[in-house]
Amino acid sequence: MSETGIKNRPLIVPIFIPNEGCPYRCIYCQQEKITSQSLQDVNASTIARTLDQAVQSHRFDPIRKPEVAFYGGTFTNLTTARMKELLGAVRPYLQKGLFNSIRFSTRPDSIHNKPLDMLRNMGVSTVELGAQSMVDEVLKQSRRGHTSQDTVESVQLLKEFGFKVGVQLMPGLPGDTQERFMQTVQKVIRLRPDMVRLYPTIVLKGTVLEKWFQEKRYHPMPLAGAVKICQESCIRLEDNGIPVIRIGLMSSKTLLEDNQIVAGPWHKAFGFLVRSEIYQQRIESYLPEWGAAAEIGLRVPHKELPLVRGYKNRGLRSIEEKTGAKVIKVTGDDTVPPGQVVVNSL
Repeated sequence: MSETGIKNRPLIVPIFIPNEGCPYRCIYCQQEKITSQSLQDVNASTIARTLDQAVQSHRFDPIRKPEVAFYGGTFTNLTTARMKELLGAVRPYLQKGLFNSIRFSTRPDSIHNKPLDMLRNMGVSTVELGAQSMVDEVLKQSRRGHTSQDTVESVQLLKEFGFKVGVQLMPGLPGDTQERFMQTVQKVIRLRPDMVRLYPTIVLKGTVLEKWFQEKRYHPMPLAGAVKICQESCIRLEDNGIPVIRIGLMSSKTLLEDNQIVAGPWHKAFGFLVRSEIYQQRIESYLPEWGAAAEIGLRVPHKELPLVRGYKNRGLRSIEEKTGAKVIKVTGDDTVPPGQVVVNSL
């Protein structure tokens, strides 16, 4: 899956309900700053306004099967009346065919004994679970309040009710290691979710994690380490047929302008860094041996030009380091199969 393949990805219009329904505040969470919204922003009229603006945008593309998503809270911990209020505000847009379905995020321990039939009948097709880790010690140290078994049971139950299931994971939580996170990835692969999101842990102002960071009780991953662990996770997941639909924390005006990021592997193009590294790894077998040529040209599919170049041409510099050759020319050529590169000695 390429970051450039946007036309193949569903168009998701998010509506944020920051911390609504959450039983407590997680050690890393600062939803108001991440989303630039507060809870009082969310009602039937603001939902309608958001969806109207989305439909009228030049970027709105019905071919991409638009979905409405409720993010930032624990949706299934809301009262049934509140769930019906939020979903009911979207229903007219579903009935008009402007949107195909609804998705929401929730905690793994808030699925059982919930009105899943009602949610499905009101247009919900996808449920994303904030699992974060499948290692119980990591969940305990992060004060998540649920276990890995909760995630296992919730995924199974949601599938029984016919929902698509997403799993959200956070490498770099307290107590986590690369080995432990790879264990998480392998456990998620066995669950066979329909999609995964990867959010490397970032230290934000006003969180428990910031306090632990200042006290030197928590040490965030470096950027290079976060890219590496997400790279390996993506490869394992997608090689097993599980698409990774998001890599890295979503940016927002409030998050950046208010200097809310204290520490951690933040980068405005984090997902692209990961995708470019994956691409570089997969084309390595097509490159000449070191010293075989002094100058080379590359031909790749047009949509993969950004990936071969990499962020600020780091990909080209990596190719030069591996081959000892200067990359003189990079050309888009759709006769080249996806994921391959043709090298011409110059």
